[in-house]
Amino acid sequence: MSLQTHLNQLTRKHEALEREIQEAIHRPSADDLHIAELKRRKLHLKDEINRLQGVDDTIH
Repeated sequence: MSLQTHLNQLTRKHEALEREIQEAIHRPSADDLHIAELKRRKLHLKDEINRLQGVDDTIH
């Protein structure tokens, strides 16, 4: 798998988590622990994307 393909997959996962977070926040029975876990996962993905983009920049 190419680096760009991997970055695209991570970006899609990041966007999906954002949608899931927004849906969870707007539910009447919002579970704060679940939302916090989703946000943690989203941040982890963002960090990975930024790290890989830094690697990609050094390659080009």
